[in-house]
Amino acid sequence: MPRKAKPAGKKYKLKTHKATAKRFRVTGSGMLVRTKKGKSHLRRRTSDRTKALLTEMLPVLGKKIVKRVRRLAPYLQRFDDKSST
Repeated sequence: MPRKAKPAGKKYKLKTHKATAKRFRVTGSGMLVRTKKGKSHLRRRTSDRTKALLTEMLPVLGKKIVKRVRRLAPYLQRFDDKSST
């Protein structure tokens, strides 16, 4: 039995690398940001001020890293605070 012919102009969906999508966000201006390290465990002896500083996001500055993240997560949408609640 012959195979079905594929449509001529069909585009393929790209798979998102889920670990990358969880680690990075895109700001409203299109800048790529990431969270700081050291937030998961062993924080009992850490001062409150240091723990508060861990909440801020850092911009990703390296061009090659930004290019790699965009390739791994092509559908990374701009982060909107209202959509997460």
